[in-house]
Amino acid sequence: MRILQLSDPHLLADPDGRCHGRPALALLRHGLHEALGQLRSAGESPDLVLISGDLCDDESWGGYARLGDLLQEIPLPVALLAGNHDHPALLRAALGRRAVVAPALIRCGNGQLLLLDSHRSGDTAGELGPTQLAWARRQLAAGSADGELPLVVAVHHPPLPIGDATMDAIRLRDGEALLDLLRPLVALRGLVCGHIHQHWQAGLPGRPAVPLLGCPSTLRSFGPVQPCPLGRSSDPGGRWLALGSDGVLRQRLLRWAPVDGPSLP
Repeated sequence: MRILQLSDPHLLADPDGRCHGRPALALLRHGLHEALGQLRSAGESPDLVLISGDLCDDESWGGYARLGDLLQEIPLPVALLAGNHDHPALLRAALGRRAVVAPALIRCGNGQLLLLDSHRSGDTAGELGPTQLAWARRQLAAGSADGELPLVVAVHHPPLPIGDATMDAIRLRDGEALLDLLRPLVALRGLVCGHIHQHWQAGLPGRPAVPLLGCPSTLRSFGPVQPCPLGRSSDPGGRWLALGSDGVLRQRLLRWAPVDGPSLP
């Protein structure tokens, strides 16, 4: 399982549109090609590109069409999460044939990837809800018969507070319920999220060896609550996730220079 995670591009219907004063589509295209170039230089290639939410800031068909056009430039499978700045039904209608859209449980390389939809209509915070949590429980129970394949979970909103009052007020409302579901799973190797526009890392409560990982945004950075391992908290970035033949999930932060100057307000 080799995954390139990007997050929070905040695209618009206008291909030249600016979100928070920044050229959203140009920054996503630049980030995608920069990240793939860094991986190629290291002799690595992804099985899948994961974009973990807030895909389309104006929640428009045109914004998803722009994303679809960009994805045609890369010959790789793609998985997409809905964030609070998304329209899940429109996302699925526009891109459901090109990408796997959450919620879904998919085989990825030598592991499984559980994609969850934390969009909550009319709310900046996220919620999975009892129906999706029950679905995930059934999917994981069925998947456990498949040789206990290692599992990575992806959701837009972080399930725990990260230490920033503003972001913590709009995290995943039923994050504890999700972690209670995941904690007993021997196959669980990690959980990744978006939403927070920065690097963040913690351990799963009760199983600290299982990492919880937040991803920077391709659009702009938020003030960091943890030091950037690369010393580049203002730069856009992504994350590389690789599950080895030994079943261990290894990950590293990716950063690149933006096309239009520092992104940290």
